[in-house]
Amino acid sequence: MSKCTILAFSLLTSLPAWADNINQPDVKAGDKWTYRITSEKGDTGWTQTRQDLWVNRVSSSAIYISSKASGSSLAPKDSFATRDWGVVRQLGGVEVVTMRPFNFPLSVGKSWEVKFTDPHPTNHISEQWSVKYKVLGYEQIEVPAGKFNAMKVEAEGAWSGEGKPSLSVTQTITRDASGTPSAANVVKSTPAGQMYSGRVYKAFWYVPEIKRWVKSIEEYYSNTGERNARYTSELEQFIPASN
Repeated sequence: MSKCTILAFSLLTSLPAWADNINQPDVKAGDKWTYRITSEKGDTGWTQTRQDLWVNRVSSSAIYISSKASGSSLAPKDSFATRDWGVVRQLGGVEVVTMRPFNFPLSVGKSWEVKFTDPHPTNHISEQWSVKYKVLGYEQIEVPAGKFNAMKVEAEGAWSGEGKPSLSVTQTITRDASGTPSAANVVKSTPAGQMYSGRVYKAFWYVPEIKRWVKSIEEYYSNTGERNARYTSELEQFIPASN
């Protein structure tokens, strides 16, 4: 067993119990996590993959990371997150935080909100998002990497969007009295301006010694209240950077 693996195992089996406040993690270049990712989409069933994620460098404002499917021969995907593991996107030429799972220091009852407008989403003319986060407290949780005392952060929110104009053509086949078939096209158009909405739920279980969450859940709901998708990540292994 390598020195890094022994150290990772030691962290997973000897974590401290509770702390009133949790400060921003001291993330270092070389820190590496492996997660098991479960994706559930509507009625299409579910898939499960493993993902490796590691830190390349850390600045005063960002964590630069690479990620790829475990065992893949493809080149990794490079990206960055804020120092609190927030997700940043370019929207309308401006960097916007679209997800902020943590707001350090963490303390029970602390809350914050992420609001943004996506001017060019895939399926709508525009979308407005509003998600409120709150630190609920410690929970004991078990994932493939082991058992942890984790600080749980929960988020609930909603989105609304204006639909794009669309045109669909459906062909129908009819037969006359002699049995001769004929085709007819049915054209259906949807004008712009129709509004759509939905809800989102997220949860993150953060462990200071792991420097990241050991489990996360993201759920998306349509305006009918049906869940469209659910994504779950669970930590399988953490290897801290060698000093």
